[in-house]
Amino acid sequence: MTDASAPSDFIETYDSVLDASWCAALVERFKSSGQDQPGLVGGGLMPDLKDSRDLTISGKPEWVEVENALNRAVFGGLLAYLRRYPHTLIAPLMLEVPGRDGARHRLTPERVREMSDDDLSPVVQTVFRPGAINLQRYTAGRGGYPYWHCELYPRDPRGETLHRHLLWTIYLNDGFGEGETEFLYQQRKVTPRTGSLLLAPAAFTHTHRGNRPQGGDKFIATSWVLFQRAEQLFGGG
Repeated sequence: MTDASAPSDFIETYDSVLDASWCAALVERFKSSGQDQPGLVGGGLMPDLKDSRDLTISGKPEWVEVENALNRAVFGGLLAYLRRYPHTLIAPLMLEVPGRDGARHRLTPERVREMSDDDLSPVVQTVFRPGAINLQRYTAGRGGYPYWHCELYPRDPRGETLHRHLLWTIYLNDGFGEGETEFLYQQRKVTPRTGSLLLAPAAFTHTHRGNRPQGGDKFIATSWVLFQRAEQLFGGG
């Protein structure tokens, strides 16, 4: 068990959230789908910033089972992340939940850590929602996302990209050189491992890049944990 009082960079990895054979099957399906497109950044197609082949599976009925499986794996990691860093959940909102006495009590870090998955899950689902999932392929020796970037971006008129709270990546393969997810200010490189999940904050504090893989293509699934919209959290139109 991790010591919650120990210093942390808020970058967490969780091994084997998905089976390696399942990941391999997904890679093969992605490769043979014929649905991938050049990867985009917020400003559009800029291969000098990001060179990848991407497939957004959210909203596509034929991919719904894959999307659900990925979201389930991420949700399990998210529960562990929230117990490690409960203020991810409770600092933005003053949440109250029913206690054993039937009265409502403010949710504290101690209570978050003690709650069962069954009790914590509906609270998390009230506050957060999953983002659209991209499958991405980075070609060996060429592909990558070398531009230092964060995940918050103010261009969207509805502010969807400003609702991003955490970023996540599930690595679908390994066996290549380099290709790490590198965080600038934390001076940390996360090495891809098949079936492992990366979770980290979405803001500028966790500016990062995707290093170029060598000796083999890199495949990932990636998205965000977003806040529910204000009308969902607080009511109103």
